[in-house]
Amino acid sequence: MEKLKNFTSSSLFLPVVALAALLVFNGIFVEGFFDIQVTEDGRLFGRMIDILTRSSSLVILSLGMTLVIATSGIDISVGAVVAISAAVVCTLIGGRGDGVAETPMLLAMLASVGIGILCGLWNGLLVAKFKIQAVVATLILMTAGRGVAQLLTEGQIITVYYKPFASIAGVIPGMPLPTNVFIALAMVAFVAIVMKKTSIGLFIQSVGINPTAAKYVGINVTMVLFLVYAFSGFCAGVTGLIESSLIRAADANNAGLNMEMDAILAVALGGTLLSGGKFYLGGSVIGAITIQTLTTTLYALGVSADQLPVVKAVAVIAICLIQSRKARVLFEKWKNRGDGAAAAGAKAVNKA
Repeated sequence: MEKLKNFTSSSLFLPVVALAALLVFNGIFVEGFFDIQVTEDGRLFGRMIDILTRSSSLVILSLGMTLVIATSGIDISVGAVVAISAAVVCTLIGGRGDGVAETPMLLAMLASVGIGILCGLWNGLLVAKFKIQAVVATLILMTAGRGVAQLLTEGQIITVYYKPFASIAGVIPGMPLPTNVFIALAMVAFVAIVMKKTSIGLFIQSVGINPTAAKYVGINVTMVLFLVYAFSGFCAGVTGLIESSLIRAADANNAGLNMEMDAILAVALGGTLLSGGKFYLGGSVIGAITIQTLTTTLYALGVSADQLPVVKAVAVIAICLIQSRKARVLFEKWKNRGDGAAAAGAKAVNKA
């Protein structure tokens, strides 16, 4: 009973409830939602596998966005950085029809992730050094980023015929799930270990709560902001690799489109307050999976892609209401009333 009480009071309670409610809804109204098929070579197929596969990119983006929001910032440029990263890797590998790479794939991948980090450092420079508001600073790259991607691809969709490139987000023989799922798991594990085993997580929370106080206690606020935005750019660079590998092409117009909004929504749904401070990596991961589950559910019910933003907007409104101070006060009153009733009942039993 005590463990249940602690869980209902934790930050993961609402994200888990939201995901569980979606899964129950799908189990009732979407036929065969939980069905999973296994091919002869051990590969898994099904809607649940599709959710894991498609949510991997959003999970990775949400990791960087969580740390940025924890510093009381925001990064609305990650979608454009995804497009730049995809354009870089596909341009370097080339679209030769003979299936030969113009640049070694490893070098192209490093360049793609590196450009993502540079974009993150640019955002960090504007926020940390020039003291520009985060939403304005990242809006610059959000606006210009797709133009940069268009310049790199010369306004064309570059299709990559080099077969090993598909393995970045494809299925390697002998593996039941696509590679991008394992990449996302590895990044989640890495960030969780770094945040738990080092003081970086505490520094990030301190900067988000009060940067002035953090500076006076010896924390290098500028360096923390640089690292956070650079990591967000790194996550966007990795996502660009995955997204371009999924379609084997670079589409500067559509790569990463609106993914920044989904990442912010995933972080908010996971319990991290947009005002900064304490953050919840596990909640962000659950939030990302919840959003992809919602998207898959709506598609299964016949909702068109044009109508999806309306549903997500409703979800944002609901999250803001749930996270409001008044809602939290009401929840605490309801919980305390329940505890009081339980205590009164136990007292009556003891008297009897």
